Amino acid sequence: MSSASINAPKLRHFLQFNDFSKAEILYLLDRARLIKEKFKHYEPHRTLHDRTLAMVFEKASTRTRVSFEAGMYQMGGAVIHLTTGDSQLGRSEPIEDTARVVSRMVDLVMIRTFEQTRLERFAEHSRVPVINGLTNEFHPCQILADIFTYIEHRGSLEGKVVAWVGDANNMAYTWLQAAEQLGFTLHVSAPAGYRLESSRIGQLAPHVLKQFDDPMQACQGAHLVTTDVWTSMGYEEENEARRKAFADWCVDAEMMAAAAPEALFMHCLPAHRGEEVTAQVIDGPQSVVWEEAENRMHVQKALMEFLLLGQL
Repeated sequence: MSSASINAPKLRHFLQFNDFSKAEILYLLDRARLIKEKFKHYEPHRTLHDRTLAMVFEKASTRTRVSFEAGMYQMGGAVIHLTTGDSQLGRSEPIEDTARVVSRMVDLVMIRTFEQTRLERFAEHSRVPVINGLTNEFHPCQILADIFTYIEHRGSLEGKVVAWVGDANNMAYTWLQAAEQLGFTLHVSAPAGYRLESSRIGQLAPHVLKQFDDPMQACQGAHLVTTDVWTSMGYEEENEARRKAFADWCVDAEMMAAAAPEALFMHCLPAHRGEEVTAQVIDGPQSVVWEEAENRMHVQKALMEFLLLGQL
């Protein structure tokens, strides 16, 4: 038995942002900085040699697959890619059974699926760490990357304002957890019918969340303005109704001008120019969307390392 397995940390999962403490999140972000720096200087960082990641996709993906797969290979590990079309998941095998089998053969599992409860059921029956690659309710790896990107350009988010303009989706709820955990304020503006659900917000300190009917007000003085597509995966039948409802929630130059002078713009991608954001903004000087996309890989490398090896 290797020393790594003897000293293996207690089994942990990353199913939502607040599964980790503030100190653990800050460790991950700092570790990602080191890992990225080595990557940029072509210095090997193979702490996950001989480890295997299983990626389970019940929702299609570009960035999630490439970032996890490339990251695991760069860390010296191997990757198995599963979809509902090429596994028993698409043939009605209980997800609990899939978890019991797959987790006996790999060291780590990343799942991109629909309901958060489905992810939780898998994790409950897994012998190895499970990572949320996206669910309908949360997208914690993306928010890790976004916060890391902000820190790279502007320093700590503590005491700052993040403006979320658009649908109260998995990104918005994950930003809310991050605000509570890391000490910044989240401004949210969404049209009626698409706002945060009070039942999911719970009891928050007054400085954590402020909601606005007018997206311009939400952007006022913000240090980061961020958005997402109006119609998330799985809600395509609502597309036309959403296009009408969100017509005034397109992040444009006027909204960015209302933000702080040094404000950044982010988008988790894919983006629809002319819908949730104008081309002028996403392709403009305040946009850091391409760095943000790349940083998924670096923070996820730090995350996988932490789950398997603990703090190093």
